[in-house]
Amino acid sequence: GVSEEDAFTRCSGYLFEEGLATEGDLPTAYDIPGIARVYGRRPLLVLRRSLQIGTSFGRWFALRYLDSLNDRADDMFEIRAAQLRRILLELGPAFVKIAQAVSSRPDVIPPAYLDELSLLQDRIAPFSTELAFDIIEKELQMPLDMIFSEMSPKPVAAASLGQVYQARLRSNGKLVAVKVQRPGVQAVISLDIYILRFLAGVARKVGKFNTDLQAVLDEWASSLFREMDYREEARNGLKFRELYGKLRDVMVPEMYLEQTRRRVLIMEWVEGVRLSEVRDLYLVEVGVYCSLSQLLEYGFYHADPHPGNLLRTIDGKLAYLDFGMMGEFRQELRDGFIEACLHLVNRDFDGLAKDFVTLGLLPATAQKDEVTKALTGVFESAVNKGVQNISFGDLSGNLGQTMY
Repeated sequence: GVSEEDAFTRCSGYLFEEGLATEGDLPTAYDIPGIARVYGRRPLLVLRRSLQIGTSFGRWFALRYLDSLNDRADDMFEIRAAQLRRILLELGPAFVKIAQAVSSRPDVIPPAYLDELSLLQDRIAPFSTELAFDIIEKELQMPLDMIFSEMSPKPVAAASLGQVYQARLRSNGKLVAVKVQRPGVQAVISLDIYILRFLAGVARKVGKFNTDLQAVLDEWASSLFREMDYREEARNGLKFRELYGKLRDVMVPEMYLEQTRRRVLIMEWVEGVRLSEVRDLYLVEVGVYCSLSQLLEYGFYHADPHPGNLLRTIDGKLAYLDFGMMGEFRQELRDGFIEACLHLVNRDFDGLAKDFVTLGLLPATAQKDEVTKALTGVFESAVNKGVQNISFGDLSGNLGQTMY
């Protein structure tokens, strides 16, 4: 409701005011030295934000710790999970995005938190429409009514990075969705990544992690920065439409690349219901087929297919939206993946151990026979229960521990 939306402005609004001031100086691509130069000159802002992040999470962890001392960890769990969601919302886009990235990963996050985190999707107060229309005119360098014959007075959806209006193009009378980036958002995300990167470095030294946390953060951040350039998204959408738009019962909206700019995206309007609100088993089949086609045929895949990005159209097709995050699955990996599937079905665990090296899941230096033994342990029981009964949760849990 309103309180959640205002919490974000109340707790982190100052960042956006500051953000508008620094946005011009910041690099538009993900470039750590460039970001460090800008925020190296703003020590007070960095300190204020670091304290805000530290106290928000610190208080939460302290409460969790007290719960466990009083043996109330389980009773209080739902309340704490809801509090965590509120904290992430208050801290703004970077944290919402991180939470979204893990909210579809039951192998990373305890299931009880997943329900709370899945509520995070796209519930953020819209910024003013006046400001949005200003940005559209600035980016397209012409007045609104020259481009659109009509335009919704309020956004139809608002997310952490931007918001969407419905409009009608003057040139061809078609209904379009116009996505406008939230002003100052890039500065806010840059600052948070700058702070998180420092914390990741400290955590790695102190916690002796065997994961390079900074590299993980960099990888995620550079894809987030690409997501903030809407021209990139429009190109992705066009490519996706070309490759998969003709699959049976798959619908990919048309992108208007000529009218799209870095912070304004114009695409065909899709009328439909979010997948999270319908139970349509046929669409699951369509989605699985399309996903396998993405992974195995062309290797160009939608890397963020959460229920908010998938619609069931009026005529019962599966529509893909939001092409901000895409991935490339190279040919040798596709071949390796297919071989791994065959080796698994045929229970050839020696072959599977080699595939794990090909797929880059294991270093070439790993001891093959040890790996074979471990993989046999994980997959043997799973495959023996019959393919119908494989629990992917258990399987990825066991596999995670084994790989670790």
